[in-house]
Amino acid sequence: MTAAVPEIRSTCPYCGVGCGLRLRREADGGVAVQGDVDHPANAGRTCSKGSALAETLGLEGRLLYPVMDGRRVEWDAALDRVAQVFSDTIARHGPDSVAFYVSGQLLTEDYYVANKLMKGFIGSGNIDTNSRLCMASAVAGHKRAFGSDTVPGVYADLDLADLVVLVGSNLAWCHPVLFQRLMAAKTERPELTIVVVDPRRTMTARNADLHLALRPGSDVALFNGLLAYLHEQGRMDGAFVADHTSGLDAALAVARDLSLPEIAEITGLNQADLKRFYDLFARHERVVTAYSQGVNQSSCGTDKVNAIINCHLLAGRIGRPGMGPFSITGQPNAMGGREVGGLANQLACHMELDNPDHRRVVQDFWAAPRIADKPGLKAVDLFRAVKAGSVKAIWIAGTNPVDSLPDADDVQAALRACPFVVVSDVLQVTDTARHAHVLLPAAAWGEKNGTVTNSERRISRQRGFLPLPGEAKPDWWIFAQVGRRMGWADAFTYETPAEILAEYARLSGAENHGRRDFDISALGGITAEDYDALTPFQWPWPAGQPRNDARRFFADGQFYTPDRKARFIATPWGAAAEQPGDEYPLILNTGRIRDQWHTMTRTGRSPRLMGHIAEPFVEIHPADAADHGIAPASLVMLRNPRGHAILRALVSEEQQRGTVFAPLHWTDQLSAQARVDVLVNPATDPVSGQPELKFTPVTVQSYAAGWYGFAVLAERPATPPVGYWTLAPARAGWRLELADQTLPQDWTALARGLFGIGEDEGVDLLAYHDAAAGQHRFAAFNGERLIGALFVAPQPVAVSRAWAADQLSVPFATATARLRLLAGRTGTDQPDRGAIVCACFDIGSRQIAAAVAGGCATVEAVTAATQAGGNCGSCRSEIRRIIDGLSIQKAG
Repeated sequence: MTAAVPEIRSTCPYCGVGCGLRLRREADGGVAVQGDVDHPANAGRTCSKGSALAETLGLEGRLLYPVMDGRRVEWDAALDRVAQVFSDTIARHGPDSVAFYVSGQLLTEDYYVANKLMKGFIGSGNIDTNSRLCMASAVAGHKRAFGSDTVPGVYADLDLADLVVLVGSNLAWCHPVLFQRLMAAKTERPELTIVVVDPRRTMTARNADLHLALRPGSDVALFNGLLAYLHEQGRMDGAFVADHTSGLDAALAVARDLSLPEIAEITGLNQADLKRFYDLFARHERVVTAYSQGVNQSSCGTDKVNAIINCHLLAGRIGRPGMGPFSITGQPNAMGGREVGGLANQLACHMELDNPDHRRVVQDFWAAPRIADKPGLKAVDLFRAVKAGSVKAIWIAGTNPVDSLPDADDVQAALRACPFVVVSDVLQVTDTARHAHVLLPAAAWGEKNGTVTNSERRISRQRGFLPLPGEAKPDWWIFAQVGRRMGWADAFTYETPAEILAEYARLSGAENHGRRDFDISALGGITAEDYDALTPFQWPWPAGQPRNDARRFFADGQFYTPDRKARFIATPWGAAAEQPGDEYPLILNTGRIRDQWHTMTRTGRSPRLMGHIAEPFVEIHPADAADHGIAPASLVMLRNPRGHAILRALVSEEQQRGTVFAPLHWTDQLSAQARVDVLVNPATDPVSGQPELKFTPVTVQSYAAGWYGFAVLAERPATPPVGYWTLAPARAGWRLELADQTLPQDWTALARGLFGIGEDEGVDLLAYHDAAAGQHRFAAFNGERLIGALFVAPQPVAVSRAWAADQLSVPFATATARLRLLAGRTGTDQPDRGAIVCACFDIGSRQIAAAVAGGCATVEAVTAATQAGGNCGSCRSEIRRIIDGLSIQKAG
């Protein structure tokens, strides 16, 4: 009788929702993943990415041992060199000549040790994090208004609100579990009103009662108008404002600078919709305004945040059930990084570098020889300093700045010129790792232990359930080992992450007495056993007090400013740093897509997740496409003075005219010339330092492809010798898109190269050529097994991608089946599922259409028939679109 395998409870490594998961090792070595019904953040729900985690756990491509100058070395050699070079650089050029750039993918314990090493022992503020790219403006806005980086509300406020305003947030795709929670609340209470403020008609906007498709960058004008309207309509909570706030007069004076017609002109919205929104906000007491990257990623992002907070302060709608401004965090531990001081202008436990009392508290607690006494370089400026040579050694941990930072080619040039680059990562080959002098193998999700904090201040455990592969080590261990070797052995004696959390918790209570919001000192004596058993909780949790997992901040009107009053902030509207013009007439907006995460180092390994959108694209309005000679599904080049990217054109009415949208995910590992951030404007917010990732002038032109190709391959090919290619895993191999401006000299040689077969190998190669029509097709078989198929045409190849990829897993025993494949035609025994719509259950558009044709007239009926939409629900809007489209066809 086989012993039962224990179930492990952990936390998802993707977005800031912080979903709990239950994980179990199967007898065959696989891993079963399901949502944890007992976790308060998700109550058992998971999104498509979380559901597919088991598909991302393989060791293919893993960095399994230290590498130095391209050679495998022992840990001691690698650590000694890192410590020696950093020590020598500091001795010659001072502590500000070195830097760390870390990640919201790190656990809190990792973050704490890195921050302690840099700020307390090296003595520089030069540690920043990729959270600078997603949440820094929210942090700055909170601190200006509240005196602290405090998220006032909790997820339950979405259930209790009568009006939810989603600003710059495609919640349906970027935080699907929260979106489904919101939609469940609306199903239960249809009177709940949802307003979406977003230039794009996203899947979230499709579910809104009111979609305000404002012009990019005009949010401040919109919310300044709301502030003035609330005051004019007598919606001010006079007692709250008088007793608990300051600065209203200045904020109102700026807000009144714009009339309603002027706001309509700036935002591109009609006055009727503006009045409707303003009236909804005025009439509903319980209002939650949730905002994300569309607000934060701006050269005026902090003002956008404060313009929103101003409205809630005026109406006194903060800190009570069902109301308040709510920042939706991007990464799984961006909040933990903020709490631990991972940003260059912070100290641990929400203490501040510019506060001498805070510096004294932290330095005394750490018994540190020094403490950073000024903010370090923020992300964009940090890499400029690397390029300029003032930062001479940099350690990058758990992130890929060559792809994710704006003006990304400049970042790549900086690392190429840097005298010493250290990269801690889980993959051996990334666009950033290729510039490393020392590569350090880090533990991945499922292997490491620690804590993360989600968007509602809930701290949860990530637990390891897999052995550390090869010589991989946790990030906290790596930083601690370097700290020891740099001469501070007594300060970095940690043997377990529980010891780190206990120290961090004690620091949070040091000389606090309620003066700081962040306090988890109740865990200051946590044991290894207690750490293993720790259940999710919300901070604060001071020593000597019971847990309070439903606490909201500021209901008592007490803030963390010197006078304990919230501050209204005057937020004058101004245009973005760069404006479109005749040469670069379109505004580029970048962001995420439903099933992918960051630079796809994890999600890009899953065939299911790549099935929905497998190719980098640019979404463009039909009128703009016509103006620029862009045909649907053709290849286009986005261009501006910083660089270019080649992408597939998605012509769509959902895109606002004058703007284009391109996802940020693709790198040189899975595509050619699709690194979108090479184009992005590196201008930053003057307060937060967050870059302008949502507003970059570009032009678009047709990529004059002489031919297009599509291939399915049993094995990953070598880099194709063509101008454009993009690669995606399929269930039994790979799918590949190809194009070039010139024709190859030998089509057969190209096919053989892609298939990885030589002239003399015993492989059956079928070929079809119509030179006059520019069509060429190849299929190679080893016995009954398909090795690869290539389809070439002068226009984008009209072959079902999902169907063709499925052929890699079926036998080809007859000549008829092989010829049918070569012709690109399905048979009754090989149905075409269509493009994947539901990644959770791998259900395609044709399967959904068949269910609709069979009588399923609602999304719920389709789910019952096919399972599609039955897990995370992020595809439900697409299912509804298929139903509506078929209904229109039938009526016509």
